[in-house]
Amino acid sequence: MCRLKKNHASLLLFCGILPLLFLLSACNRNVIFSDNQHVDEDGWNMNEQLYFNVKIEDTTQFYDFCIDVRNANTFAYSNLFLFINTTFPDGSIAADTLECPLADLEGKWYGKSSGHYIDGRYFLRRNVRFPMCGDYRFQVFHGMRDTNLVGISDISFIISNHDNGTHDK
Repeated sequence: MCRLKKNHASLLLFCGILPLLFLLSACNRNVIFSDNQHVDEDGWNMNEQLYFNVKIEDTTQFYDFCIDVRNANTFAYSNLFLFINTTFPDGSIAADTLECPLADLEGKWYGKSSGHYIDGRYFLRRNVRFPMCGDYRFQVFHGMRDTNLVGISDISFIISNHDNGTHDK
């Protein structure tokens, strides 16, 4: 009897985990770059820059650029402004500003809540090509008024192949 329960539990575990692993790999099959950087618990200083280095070899493919933000549910603001500088392989630099709405006017958090944290994804660019092959550097820093911004836990930078069927709707 115990053996039957053990085998039954193993079968349920196997049947539950296998589809989950398949879904996770399916969700990430178009990702060509993903990196997460943790922000200091004591606060993200406005002079602290996060760097994401990417080597690009295909300039014919269209890409989507996303930034994932993980904030504490005690974060004092309903949005986050990020400044992103992109250094191209030839040394030229382009600057972008991204506003990340984190909560609505009533203070209800957007994104997925996981205990004390909220995870949100924000598109920086959609359906774009890299103009040249080589090494790119993305420099991210916050553009908020606080010198030391408390409540942001992690910033992730993701580049994925553009999917014409899902991202333009």
